[in-house]
Amino acid sequence: MRTPSQTVGPYYIIGLGRRDDSSLADRSDDGSLQLIGALLDGQETAIADGMIEIWDGERWARSATDSEGRFSFTVTKPTTRPGETPRFDVFVFARGLLRHQLTRIYFPDEPNEADPVFASLSDEQRETLLGVTEGGSLRFDIRMQGDRATVFFEH
Repeated sequence: MRTPSQTVGPYYIIGLGRRDDSSLADRSDDGSLQLIGALLDGQETAIADGMIEIWDGERWARSATDSEGRFSFTVTKPTTRPGETPRFDVFVFARGLLRHQLTRIYFPDEPNEADPVFASLSDEQRETLLGVTEGGSLRFDIRMQGDRATVFFEH
């Protein structure tokens, strides 16, 4: 007999096909940009049935991953919280996860060393949290495992 932990997902796409809620900004807004990326497993294989949710403090948006693990959002840079640098909190939902995972996206053009959480990490760990400017977009790939696994936080 299978237990619930053996039968998790992939169910996210069922609820996501009904509306577009992947924007925290209008594409015509000054300062808006595309946040793009891919959700990957430990072998760099796309996770095609995941969901990525981003938060900028008070607002949130979500995007399902497509057949190549890709997700995208239209965003503006979040306002700075006291003692921190601008960032998005990111929740990752995917098959096999009984509880979503939490990570962060930091912007490459900010003094991120001033952020206490970012500053507490090794250079290798920091690299997994930095978005990369790519053709006018900000790219952030999420690796669930492996040598370059994204840093996840307890929540």
